[in-house]
Amino acid sequence: MATDPLVSTEWLAAHMGDANVRILDASFKLPGVLPLPKDDYLAAHLPGAVFFDVDAVSDHSNPLPHMYPSAEQFGRDVGNLGIGNSDTVVLYDAGGWVAAPRAWWMFLAFGHSNVRILNGGLKKWCAEGRPVESGEVTPKPAKFKASYDPKRVRSMQQLVANVERRAEQVIDARAADRFEGRAPEPRAGIRSGHIPGARNVPYNQLFDAATGTMKPLEDLRAAFASAGVKLDAPIVTSCGSGVSAGVLTLALYRLGVTDTALYDGSWSEWGQENGPPIATGPA
Repeated sequence: MATDPLVSTEWLAAHMGDANVRILDASFKLPGVLPLPKDDYLAAHLPGAVFFDVDAVSDHSNPLPHMYPSAEQFGRDVGNLGIGNSDTVVLYDAGGWVAAPRAWWMFLAFGHSNVRILNGGLKKWCAEGRPVESGEVTPKPAKFKASYDPKRVRSMQQLVANVERRAEQVIDARAADRFEGRAPEPRAGIRSGHIPGARNVPYNQLFDAATGTMKPLEDLRAAFASAGVKLDAPIVTSCGSGVSAGVLTLALYRLGVTDTALYDGSWSEWGQENGPPIATGPA
């Protein structure tokens, strides 16, 4: 099995003073939800943690939300966060398993394998009475060279072709009522439903809401099996805007399925009024 991307609060507490360990707060919220993640970070974050803004580390020429940047931009932005190629990056979020996996997959896609996620995030850290800080951390810039691996990401064109071929299973991380088209999308002007042929594994089924920790491997395996997902066949993860899909990607990685891809545009692209055909109802 591949190295488990998760590290415990005990491990991080023991290693956060190491010279090559860099901690990033990668918290994220849907548009319109306040307070903003950056304001939450300023109020309380792990000691020494720098804020990783998924909206900032993105392709600003693309009107879709937080699409992957170029390797050059990722390297520049991450270097400005104080991270070099030899560093161990530990990501966390508020404990809802929403955004840290997205940032983790970005690091892997840009050639940095030495990246981990804090199991339970800030929620578990605080519940254990561990120290936090407030205010901005201003890191010393470092040099980070990124190289992009396109196999880890999918475009809408690839997913449109896949609707016919069904060569890859598409798994959607959104809640069932959004997947089935019974609930409106949080982004204006986006249709309701899902990619034809997609399966549905809501990301919140994969972690314990009380503690913020990811569920045991057997529970993860059961969640995919109950949705009709074959772990030995190609998989692409999707969601609302390419963030919570990372939770599925992480769960699959922990189950030994490390060669998945993430649909970057996800439903914020597919669901546009002039987008490809959609399906509604259960998978």
